[in-house]
Amino acid sequence: MNIRKFAAIDVGSNAIRLLVHNVIEEKDKETKFRKNVLIRVPVRLGEDSFTKGAISEFNTERIVKTMKSFSLLMEVIGVEKYKACATSAMREARNGNKVIARILKESGIAIELINGKEEASIIASTDLKKLIQTDQSYLYIDVGGGSTEFTLFTEGSIKVSRSFKIGTVRLLNNMVNDDIWNDIETWIRKITKGTSKISIIGSGGNINKLHKLSGRREGEPLSNIWLNAQYNFLKSMSYEDRISELGLNPDRADVIIPATRIFLSSAKWSGARKIHVPKIGLSDGIIKTLYYANHV
Repeated sequence: MNIRKFAAIDVGSNAIRLLVHNVIEEKDKETKFRKNVLIRVPVRLGEDSFTKGAISEFNTERIVKTMKSFSLLMEVIGVEKYKACATSAMREARNGNKVIARILKESGIAIELINGKEEASIIASTDLKKLIQTDQSYLYIDVGGGSTEFTLFTEGSIKVSRSFKIGTVRLLNNMVNDDIWNDIETWIRKITKGTSKISIIGSGGNINKLHKLSGRREGEPLSNIWLNAQYNFLKSMSYEDRISELGLNPDRADVIIPATRIFLSSAKWSGARKIHVPKIGLSDGIIKTLYYANHV
């Protein structure tokens, strides 16, 4: 048995994550990926990037310190290889490349800017296909702070994928107009027309938290009826009550509502009645692509 350690850093619009996997190699057996460490730091870059067009000095300092700590932690854990990716907030900030250069200089961590299509492709390289039955269709939705990736699976393979500039941080800051909602509705209705037995597969921190709040067992899907009731329940509570009574983190208690709206709207337009929540996302996909690209 050979145990190797690979890491992924996801520089998102709402938070920055470090995920470390133990990659277990055994002769004549399938390689196993086991989560070793997951750290989430609530640096909301999207609030700077989407409203001011640039990342503030305050958040630049925070992200540099975060990357320094990630670098040290990966060294202590014994990470063999890592990949760091940044999504819409860093990509759209006019000083994004300057911030990336400073991070590299001060922490040694190189960050790659990826677009929505690349993000969807990386996510699709996870264990997603193991969950998909060939006699059903699935609309995979990854809700982020700045963008949302949609992928339609039919007969076990990807039929179409698209990224939209709609995300929880953008919605919180009233930066999504009706035209974008209309574009998403038109696109979802078009690609799902004529499909039967369609379900949603959701990823991202918000849908994972919703699944946990539901009390359902791992692998048991959410119904859109429950999700709609939960949406109205969450909206009826104050921000403070969502933190004190539901135990949500402060940076989760606000974004969970717009995230739920995206999933509910998508369910309505696609006709899906169930939402599967497999607890996979960009970080998992980064590790898979990194490992297989360096597989020896």
